[in-house]
Amino acid sequence: MNKFDNKFDNITKRVNNPLTWFMALLVAALLAGCGGGGSSGVASSDKAITAYALVGVSATINESAKTIALTLPFGTSLTNRVATFTTTGVSVTVGAAVQTSGVSANTFTSAVAYIVTAADGTTATYTVSVNVALATDKAITAFSLAGVTAAINENTHAISVTLSNGTTVNPRAATFTTTGVSVKVGTTLQVSGITENDFTNPVSYIVTDGNGVTVTYIVTVTVLATAGAAAPVVLGTAANYVILANTGISTVPTSVITGNIAVGPGVSSTAITGFALTLPAGGASSTSAQVVGNVYARDYAVPTPAEVNTASNDMGTAYTDAAGRTATSAATTNVGAGTLTSLTLTPGVYQWGSNVTIPTDLTLAGNATDVWIFKVAGKLDMAAAKNVILSGGALPENVFWQVSGAVTIGANTQFKGIILGKTAINFGNHASINGRLLAQTAVNLDATTVTQP
Repeated sequence: MNKFDNKFDNITKRVNNPLTWFMALLVAALLAGCGGGGSSGVASSDKAITAYALVGVSATINESAKTIALTLPFGTSLTNRVATFTTTGVSVTVGAAVQTSGVSANTFTSAVAYIVTAADGTTATYTVSVNVALATDKAITAFSLAGVTAAINENTHAISVTLSNGTTVNPRAATFTTTGVSVKVGTTLQVSGITENDFTNPVSYIVTDGNGVTVTYIVTVTVLATAGAAAPVVLGTAANYVILANTGISTVPTSVITGNIAVGPGVSSTAITGFALTLPAGGASSTSAQVVGNVYARDYAVPTPAEVNTASNDMGTAYTDAAGRTATSAATTNVGAGTLTSLTLTPGVYQWGSNVTIPTDLTLAGNATDVWIFKVAGKLDMAAAKNVILSGGALPENVFWQVSGAVTIGANTQFKGIILGKTAINFGNHASINGRLLAQTAVNLDATTVTQP
């Protein structure tokens, strides 16, 4: 046998050796795990700031505009303040300084730019604007209990929250933010997330401003009597407005509106038409003879720009909340195939995958704590000269219409409830509503009567 035959024989033995095959397969697996040729090795482009807080106050984040805004209590220093934040990026910097949540200090006397870098090297810049409340400011701007966000009515200084059946309300600590310098219940100083109270009955929260002037908020907690009953949709600061529309509000005079109205942060006061607005010099709100309340837009004085931005975000959150509710049963799904003729509906979550038409009167029968949520995938139309009738003590603030398409209410029709519209809300001549109109596009009125519940 020659040398060539010996080499060939050795190679053959090695190739036929099971250990050789095992090692080859192991190397191949390791190469595949390193992303060779696969798409799993593509670096992420995520670079968002998803939460931000300063001095315990949570900020409002406008993701589309990449802005972060918050208002701190009167007297708060803006120098050497440490923010807490979460991000989907791999790093956050202010100038050349790497930021660590809960550690890095900055001065916020002017806007601060936070640069977020993604794993793929791309960046996004968020502009953080911090205001300090005036000496006269004394609002509770956010309130929650047992993890449930409360609805705050700034006009009446009422705070309401509905908890699920069986939730303990005594003792219970609330979390809240305020523009005042202190908050007390009776003589007890309140610390957000720590101080406990008995919420079996309404509780008075006394907020004191920088001048020693106080305002009292009444917190009312409702525990659902029935397990599985629908809880109200939380409107957040959108509840401060009887009409809130992101792209515009128009009226054919003369409408009669009781409550505040506002347009979203993407438009100015010029998107409010037919109202003959009067704005005082440097004013944060305007007035109209057709509005028993105030009119707000982002081109008015502070704090209005931040407030309408927050309210618009809260409106979107409320819409998403309602849209995500599960129908109570098969009996509340696709009722009447979308045509509600001479019906009486009991409380619950109703759902349609189509347009909904109401050609006759519609009755909602229940008590003062019952809730109706109507989820409409298409348009909602109600005929002229008809009525939504509430019986048995049912309240309009507990009726929610979440509508993906346009809403059209016929002339001389009396409607009830809170409309959460993905698109436009249109009211015919001399139609009326006891409720709220919260539209992600426009609200169009025609000598309409709108009354906040």
